[in-house]
Amino acid sequence: MTLAERHQFILNRIQQDQYINVVELCKELKVSSVTIRKDLKLLEDKNLLFRTHGGATLNNPYAVDRPVNEKEKMQSNEKNKIGIAATKLLKENDSIVVASGTTLLYFAKNIPAGLNITVVTSSLNISIEFLRNPEVEVIQLGGLLRKSSSSVMGAYAEQVLQDFYFSTLFLGVDGIDLEHGFTTTNAMEAHLNRQMIKVSQKVVVLADSTKFGKRGFGKICGFEDVDHIITDRGISQQMINHLEGLGITVTMV
Repeated sequence: MTLAERHQFILNRIQQDQYINVVELCKELKVSSVTIRKDLKLLEDKNLLFRTHGGATLNNPYAVDRPVNEKEKMQSNEKNKIGIAATKLLKENDSIVVASGTTLLYFAKNIPAGLNITVVTSSLNISIEFLRNPEVEVIQLGGLLRKSSSSVMGAYAEQVLQDFYFSTLFLGVDGIDLEHGFTTTNAMEAHLNRQMIKVSQKVVVLADSTKFGKRGFGKICGFEDVDHIITDRGISQQMINHLEGLGITVTMV
């Protein structure tokens, strides 16, 4: 196989799976890991992929913190579908905790009328959205306000969480990476999310497919802490197989 043919094979594979592994490419192409890493470096120099530890991804693996009003417009159709699917998990008289994030805002927008639930949230925008539904009891966490996400974080919010226990945590993330797990762009928010996990019976992650293969600055948790992921159909079959192999339920909309 020539250099050009090998590069085309790599590009075809990464278009299909979003992520490629050096070890697997070595086996498939019958070349050394040194050769594959040189190939990936050449392709990255041409802006055709992004190298990661042990492989490469089609999208920039580093999550970028953007203002909430900007993020809300991105993948809005997919986020709305994910939000609708998440509401179907709710039951009468549920007590839930909702983290911050624009996908979770679409979840709040689609809560069925007449459903009696109690919601604790760190997000100001999500609280306001839930207030439109008179049957929903809302408890807003207090603390240091993070302007880019319109949500609170810090020790006070974490302390208040210790007084509750929830049936479900609905969690938004900025990155889902096979090595680093679930991450966000802010370390303090990641720490608050970890406290939410500790006081929840079940963890449901709402994330569109662009979050896969990315990693943020603050690690929230590993795959062992998540029960269910709701995403769109842009996720690769390889990733679905991996998640289901870890015992995580995957719902695609």
